[in-house]
Amino acid sequence: MGYGHFDDKKREYIITQPDTPLPWINYLGCEAYFGIISNTAGGYSFYRDARLRRLTRYRYNNAPFDLGGRYIYLRDNSSGVFWSPSWQPTQHEAENYSCRHGMGYSIIGSTFKSIKAETLYFVPLGENLEIWQLSVTNQSKKTRQLSVFSSIEFCLWDAQDDAANFQRNFSTGQVEIEDGVIYHKTEYRERRNHFAYFACSEKLAGYDTQRDVFLGAYRGWNAPLAVEQGRCYNSVAHGWAPIGSHHVKLKLKAGETRVITFLLGYQENSRDNKFNPPDSQIINKQTVKPLIKKYLNPKIVQAAFDSLQSYWEKVLSLYQVQTPDKHTNRMVNIWNAYQCMATFNMSRSASFYESGIGRGLGFRDSNQDLLGFVHMVPERARERIIDLASTQLETGGAYHQYQPLTKRGNNDIGSDFNDDPLWLIIGVAAYLKETGDWSILDASVPYDNKAGSEKPLYEHLKRSLKYTLDRLGPHGLPLIGRADWNDCLNLNCFSDEPGQSFQTTTNKDGKVAESVFIAGMFVLAARELADIAEQRELNRDADNYRQAAEQMDNTVHTHGWDGEWFLRAYDDFGNKVGSKECKEGKIFIESQGFCILSGIGLNDGLAKKALDSVNKILATPHGIMLQQPAFSRYYMNLGEISSYPPGYKENAGIFCHNNPWIIIAEAMTGNGDRAFDYYLRINPSAREKISKLHRCEPYVYAQMIAGKDAPAHGEAKNSWLTGTAAWNYFAITQFILGVRPTYKGLMIAPVIPLKWEGFSVSRVFQGVRYDITVKREGKGNKVRLIIDGLDLEGNIIPKPPSGVTQVAVQILLS
Repeated sequence: MGYGHFDDKKREYIITQPDTPLPWINYLGCEAYFGIISNTAGGYSFYRDARLRRLTRYRYNNAPFDLGGRYIYLRDNSSGVFWSPSWQPTQHEAENYSCRHGMGYSIIGSTFKSIKAETLYFVPLGENLEIWQLSVTNQSKKTRQLSVFSSIEFCLWDAQDDAANFQRNFSTGQVEIEDGVIYHKTEYRERRNHFAYFACSEKLAGYDTQRDVFLGAYRGWNAPLAVEQGRCYNSVAHGWAPIGSHHVKLKLKAGETRVITFLLGYQENSRDNKFNPPDSQIINKQTVKPLIKKYLNPKIVQAAFDSLQSYWEKVLSLYQVQTPDKHTNRMVNIWNAYQCMATFNMSRSASFYESGIGRGLGFRDSNQDLLGFVHMVPERARERIIDLASTQLETGGAYHQYQPLTKRGNNDIGSDFNDDPLWLIIGVAAYLKETGDWSILDASVPYDNKAGSEKPLYEHLKRSLKYTLDRLGPHGLPLIGRADWNDCLNLNCFSDEPGQSFQTTTNKDGKVAESVFIAGMFVLAARELADIAEQRELNRDADNYRQAAEQMDNTVHTHGWDGEWFLRAYDDFGNKVGSKECKEGKIFIESQGFCILSGIGLNDGLAKKALDSVNKILATPHGIMLQQPAFSRYYMNLGEISSYPPGYKENAGIFCHNNPWIIIAEAMTGNGDRAFDYYLRINPSAREKISKLHRCEPYVYAQMIAGKDAPAHGEAKNSWLTGTAAWNYFAITQFILGVRPTYKGLMIAPVIPLKWEGFSVSRVFQGVRYDITVKREGKGNKVRLIIDGLDLEGNIIPKPPSGVTQVAVQILLS
């Protein structure tokens, strides 16, 4: 069943049926102010931190699933009939409904009773506000008298407190209305120095700021009393639930179009300049009024929208491909890169599946995300690395999460996820290869954000590796701690009481349970750090790290190999996890992928054996499952992984995040056909034709797809904010297409399907655009490198002379 289609030229996904299987969303904003918006205008907005600075209220797990957002109502004043151009929340019989999700904007509209209306939603670059530009056209042959009502519901800033502390919150809400602008000022009288505002470009017939007055008693957003009766009541919120609604009356002649602009924004005043007059309780609006005036000008709005489109044109042009496969082209050139930027901005904090309250930004997550966005915004990647390293502990460990507003570690979750520190090395290595900015290693970075603890970033990387070496178990493998990459494999938890957190409850001392996954990761991180040390001529460090990697490689061969695949772990009793000896959970995807990624088993056939086992046991038409057989009951010694029903999430679901590890591993062994086959199985564009089953958006990756043990095998969940975005981008661009940065230059090492005759890539690397054409002449993966008609040895493009900004490269594969 089709719900829409791609418009690759405009970089849009056009939804033509409003009742999509799940809300199909987009993100507004790419700097500090953000919004989530669904195809029917649901969602919310926040400044920097989705928990601590949430502007508008949204209720998760609602019925309908997506209710509450940026709603506009139209009313025919002659008949009293009213509707919403976005279909929700009125759910009228919309004609020509469409939602065009683009790069940082969405345009949602429909036609009803010969009135065409659509709204452009976007956040201008460099501003902490969003624009709703409503266009209303009278397509009938007579003059129409209409009313327009805007609506948002203010959140009382802290989203967690807003949803729980009602005995206080019902008495704190405050607003001001001045010149038709609604200012939300809850708690501004005390410790806050920030406020929200909601403005309209037209003369108002009225307004409301008290929810119960606007909606009416026992009514919802589908039928507000004010809209039904065609008038607002000029209510001023005192406690209860502050909202914002403007009422504008329109008289439209036949064929006439009117444009109305609404602004929703966030503003801060200095703490000593909050009020005007100073001895009053009135918000000082001197800084915000010019901003409001500016963006209520339609010419300024158009210029801001043009700038936004130019920004994305520039960002996405940094890596463009033309291959024989349209799904690859679409995802690499547009949607996968765009999703990588969303994961950079949000990590795993705020989506329609992440409430923005509990997680903050993840240490592991954000380091992985670097792999997908570092080439697009290298200067922001550097800032993110410093932020992450600043939350590292002096032991070399790391807070699992930190809050983006304070940039401090999250004590509620804490540390001891023993893979976390190693991700910093992998993230920094990706940054160095992409930028050549070695100065970052000398940057002075504190531990746990404590003044006086600053050390060079390179020292942080050394401590990351030492953290693992200081925590080895009985077999010489790394201790797992609370968990490794798989947060649900909790070998030290042993939880038997409802309500206990699997991640933070620890009933064992953690001296026995070991992770083969972390062992593979350690080998990769140690080799990366050795290369970094070598580039800085720290040869003793480089030798030590290579020796440590080699020793761990040998340990994995001795204690981490199960005969046909790599073990997953050893539990607290010293028993194998992910072994043919196990009744359930015999083979796991993570250790197969990461051990091979690190190079373990590539030279002695173990890698190929493990990958064949993955193909035989874990691969399905919808992707590769996390493990098999699924756990049929709860195992206290394994933790949360066995708490899920079979086929869902970590219990034998298709965890799309780690599918790319197998894709990369297959490419590393030279198997382009299988690597690309796996790539297409979870490619959202390729799955568009099964949207009724897939359910999630066909333009971005989801975290998981239900495995073969689930009743809904092939159904996706948890879209947008997932490491799947960065890892799939990394896999397709750097290993299948094979264009990847190194310390010596740009390496070209494609491992493509046999049926491909070739492809082309335009890639900007360290200020130079490389136009690369690849042509297949044989069945292998051997590269012949030709620049300016000259054959060069190897497969690394040497850096051009200073001043050269474009290089043409020809690659012949044989």
